[in-house]
Formats: sequence, structure tokens, C-alpha cells
Amino acid sequence: MTLSTTIEYLGHKGEGVAHIEGERIFVPFALPGEEISLTREGERGTLVDVLKPSADRAGPICAHYGVCGGCQLQHMAPEAYRAFKTSLVETPLLQAGVDAKVQKFVAAGGAGRRRATLHARKDAAGYMRLRSHDLLDLDTCPILVPALKPASDIARAIGAMIGPCDVSLTATNTGLDVSVKSSVKGLKGDRLIALGNRFRLARLAFNNEMLFLAQMPRLTMGKGDVELPIGSFLQATEEAENVLAAYVSEAVGKAKSVADLFCGVGPFALRLAEKATVFAADSDKPAVQALDKAVRYAKGLKAVTVKSRDLFREPLTRFELPYDAVVLDPPRAGAEAQVKEIAASKLKHVVMIACDAKSFARDAALLVKAGFVLSDLMAVDQFTYSTHIEIAATFRR
Repeated sequence: MTLSTTIEYLGHKGEGVAHIEGERIFVPFALPGEEISLTREGERGTLVDVLKPSADRAGPICAHYGVCGGCQLQHMAPEAYRAFKTSLVETPLLQAGVDAKVQKFVAAGGAGRRRATLHARKDAAGYMRLRSHDLLDLDTCPILVPALKPASDIARAIGAMIGPCDVSLTATNTGLDVSVKSSVKGLKGDRLIALGNRFRLARLAFNNEMLFLAQMPRLTMGKGDVELPIGSFLQATEEAENVLAAYVSEAVGKAKSVADLFCGVGPFALRLAEKATVFAADSDKPAVQALDKAVRYAKGLKAVTVKSRDLFREPLTRFELPYDAVVLDPPRAGAEAQVKEIAASKLKHVVMIACDAKSFARDAALLVKAGFVLSDLMAVDQFTYSTHIEIAATFRR
């Protein structure tokens, strides 16, 4: 049965929210103030038609939008889009007791995302359909860098050979780095080796084991040339990495000694070491080893000490923080254990990068409670058209 209603506001997942018979209904692709028709299944609504569109409505850039589950916000005009993304940062902070406003919003989509993970089957490759486990076979994805244009063809060829799997692709200086994961027991990836030459890949790996190598996948970070480990983490866009690195370098300022915690392969450490001595730590051993190798071959850097350490279970204690500044760039879970040690230490300067607004708000509240003042709050939009946002902030006491 088709119903009519008016959308009242947006939920944190970008869905329009309306009340029908006293119950909240979440409707993807609907905007506040719009009169719409929909079908309903529990609290889920499916948009049938926009009877009275909002002035904030825009046309999508992708023909698959509304069917593909990859993007959620292509229907929003720029000003409304920016306001919604900003609220994703400010609202969790306010809920955590921290009244802070985004001082700068940076669109960091750049040339597009340089990494993507596609699902592959025997006859298809792409992203899952909206609210579904059904696969949408994609010909192209406009939010990826041009180098990833063959991503669907590569994933489709892999799926045709081995069946259901996930195919992660990264565009690097030396070509495409492809990592395939399958949960099928006993499956071997040897048959995929021929695809390395066919698609001129830099590297091809299966379940974290290298099958094919033409050139080591490399990326330039500051004065360093980093050889990427299989499946290593990177900022989604090159533009975002550059924006965040510039922020970190400026926020650290004239600090002579810096700890870069959750350092990954070193996008910050390699740049910070141009002016300061750096202690870099992360639990990801291959990433730490890649950083260490890049440091050894780079020229013009100050001393960099690299260590593998699980900062969730073994954070640097309050007695191990004799630095002028600490940089934190934790995964989505945040850095609660490390922040508690920082709060109890004599450290006076923290720069935090975060990819999850809720864990960032929690950690920021701990620092504020310990006497730190939050400043220079920046939202970095590298996950264009999604409900994810990157955050940068500086804390001093």
C-alpha cells in the first residue's frame, strides 16, 4: 500500500525521517520538507515518488544511484550536503558534552577514491544493492580515480574463475595492486596468476599471499617512497592524505619531538620527520616494516624510531610520553586507552585525526575533561556522497 507523508528531518545515515501513526519511518533519498509517497515495511520506507521536492534536491551523477548501495547522498544540493556532513561531526560532540563547531570544511574527493573493494560472483561484480545482499553488476563507478576504471572487469574475471570473493583494488604509482579474499575452504588462487599479465597489474594476492608481482606497489609520502604491504590501510583519496598531512604538520608546529601513534605506513611520520624527531608506532607489523624501510632509504629526515605495538592493549603510558606533541590517527574504534594515558600525563599538545565521529567525540570529551582545549576542528570529506566523514582537531592545555 502506498502512503503519503512529509519528511521532517534527516537521520545520521542520511535517510529522511517521517512519523506515521506515531512511529518513525526512515526513507532513503528523501529530504526534509518534501512531500512524498512511499511504501512501508516496519520502520523502513521505500520512496515511490517526490510529490513536492525540496529546493535542496539535486540530480545524481551516477545512473546506478538509488539502486546501488554504495552512495547515499547524491540527491543533495551542495549547501545542504555540506550542512549535513558538518552535523555528523558536531552532533556527537555535543552529545558527549563538547560544544565545538567545525571551523573548516574541506572537499577532499580529489580525482576520486584510489581504493575500492568489489564483491564478485561467477557472473557479476560490483557493490551490493541498496538494503540488500543481492549483487549489482557494475560497468563503472564515477567516484573512483581513472586508474580504477577497469576495476569491474578485473573483479568480474576473478569471480568467473573462483566464484564468490571480495576484490580490493588500489591505484599506486606503479600500477594496480589487487588483493582477493575468499572464504571458500580449500580454494587455491593459482589459476588467477594469468590475470596479472592480462590486466597488467603491479601485484596480485590471494588471501594475503602474493601470487603475481610485476612491480612493488609504491606510493610517495613526503620524502619517502613506501612499498605497500598487501591489504594495507590508506586514506581513501590522495587529496585527503595531503590535506590531513598538511593539517598535522601545521598543527604540530615547531615541536622538536613527536609521537605518531597508529602511524600505519607513515603518511604523517614521513612528513613530520622533515622537521622533528619522530617515534612511530602501530600494531600492524607489515605497515610498520614498510615505514621503517621507507625511512632507511629516504634522505633529509631527522631520526625516526619505528615500533610495532598494540596501542589498544598496550598504550604508551603516562611515563612514556616525553614528547612535545602526539599525533593520533586511530581506526574506527578510536583511541580510548591511549587517550586516558595522555589525559593522566604531562603532555600538553595533541593532534587527532579520526574516521568515526562517535569514537572521536568520546575521546575528545576525555581530553577536554583533563584540561585540554579543542581548537581548529576540521571536517574532511573524502568519502564523497557517503555518510562517513574524516575529522581533524587540535588539543592543547
